Amino acid sequence: MSQHRKRPEKQTRGLIAGAVAVTVAAGVGLGLWAGGDSDPAGSAQSQARSPAGGRAEGSRVPSKASSPAPSPTRSYPLSTTPRTIPAVRAHTPARGPGWRPASGRRVVVNDADLADEGRLLAGELGLTYAGQKDDVRAGDVRLTLNDDEGANPESYRMTVRGGRVAISAADDAGVFYGTRTLKQEVRGGGTAAEGVVRDEPAKPVRGFSLDIARKTFTAGWIEDRVRELGDLKFNQLQLHFSDDQAFRIESDSHPEIVSAQHLSKAQVRRIVALAAQRHITVVPEIDSPGHLGAVIAAHPDLQLRSAAGSTPQGTVDISNPASAKIVDDLLNEYAGLFPGAWWHLGGDEYRALMVSDPAATYPQLAAAARKAYGAGATVEDLTTGWLNDRAATVRKHGRTPRAWNDGFFRGTSVQPDKDIQVGYWTGKEIGARQPVAYLSTGRKLVNYNDEFLYYVLGQPNQFFYPTGQRIYEQWTPRVVRGTTAVPAKYDGQILGAYFAVWCDFPNAQTQDQVAAGIRMPLRATVQKLWDPGKPALTWTRFKALADRLG
Repeated sequence: MSQHRKRPEKQTRGLIAGAVAVTVAAGVGLGLWAGGDSDPAGSAQSQARSPAGGRAEGSRVPSKASSPAPSPTRSYPLSTTPRTIPAVRAHTPARGPGWRPASGRRVVVNDADLADEGRLLAGELGLTYAGQKDDVRAGDVRLTLNDDEGANPESYRMTVRGGRVAISAADDAGVFYGTRTLKQEVRGGGTAAEGVVRDEPAKPVRGFSLDIARKTFTAGWIEDRVRELGDLKFNQLQLHFSDDQAFRIESDSHPEIVSAQHLSKAQVRRIVALAAQRHITVVPEIDSPGHLGAVIAAHPDLQLRSAAGSTPQGTVDISNPASAKIVDDLLNEYAGLFPGAWWHLGGDEYRALMVSDPAATYPQLAAAARKAYGAGATVEDLTTGWLNDRAATVRKHGRTPRAWNDGFFRGTSVQPDKDIQVGYWTGKEIGARQPVAYLSTGRKLVNYNDEFLYYVLGQPNQFFYPTGQRIYEQWTPRVVRGTTAVPAKYDGQILGAYFAVWCDFPNAQTQDQVAAGIRMPLRATVQKLWDPGKPALTWTRFKALADRLG
């Protein structure tokens, strides 16, 4: 990668006369330093002139023998830390006018890989994207990839000095987050503060999960959420698109299971591409072996039946090889549509294990377990083997598997594969275990705490719409279950967290009401994932900042 050095430049700027609001492209509010490029108000020259441009009445014209009074040098107060969501981790203040957008100013890059970031920022701030340039001009925003290979790829440094901005990082993700900070600063106050921001996230997983199976969300609505998530520095979007009610994405391998209202693959590709531009990975979730009602509707032969003939909703018979085949067909098909590094396999609420005696209720499952894993094997062993087999399918495509915590069982002879990440959401299932039970074995965990981070439409089963204030004031990534934090020694195994929307009663809210309802919870969640410390702002001030930033 090429490197660019910035020429040092002295600053001799004067007194700030005031700030006047102006507006540039895309409605960005700017603060204009009054008299910023003219003679300072109060200088000897300005005092001696009348508004008409001549000598002011009664002004003294110095004689040739008089020594001219020296013009005062501009002085600036020490800059303050930028106010952004999430808050920046560190800021070194400095004295200077800062930076503001203006027509004709450029965004330049040192690497073609930063073209997306450069064009996006230029369009947002009304600047000109000039591409790769080595020259230096007043007002430039320079985006740079550096050679700091050991750095967190999401970290960045933003320097505002000499009327220019430099954002540098080891990876384009870090550069992108720097542009989000600059955008928020300008939107919030018109000017980017003089000084140096050094910033990076506390947690590598900052996600939003959306249930599009039980409620139809338009592609445009999802794209709007992608833009919102990108500006807030989220980096994962999970789409739960298969459940008992519907299957919501076009399929070539099994078109018979797709619901009438669904996203086309072309629409999904646009969502994935938009997300990639904003450094968000789209994580697909095809839940199994439960929550497969839409598949069973087209393939009733896959339905699990008890010895008494009952048919638990959405539950496939995992002793039937055809069940595994259709799920693997789908996993293989969608691997090409979702190129990200992760895949959520579900695994939760398998109703065969939600009865008092699974082996007696479903003898075919008990027989299949003994055949596969030996005389003492249980239905839990067979279900764990199912999860491992699905993990092997997505692993062939280079994906890291993730599953809900109630898809892991205690006391099984068959153990879940070590690389399957735990998505911990509940402690209410039969045989529920505390988060430490998973963490103590060295397993990595993603926090979906249902008491803080679940937005369930219709508020069934004592799920209440979460508030941003409660998340902001009471939750941290270590609060995985309930309200109690796990010991600090496990912090490194908690990869991050997701805020999740579930649509149990899809008509309880419109999609616009959902967007409004999750607005502040999303902001509170990412604040706690980016900065591990206690927030500097009170909730009232944080909410006011969010309103100002839009």
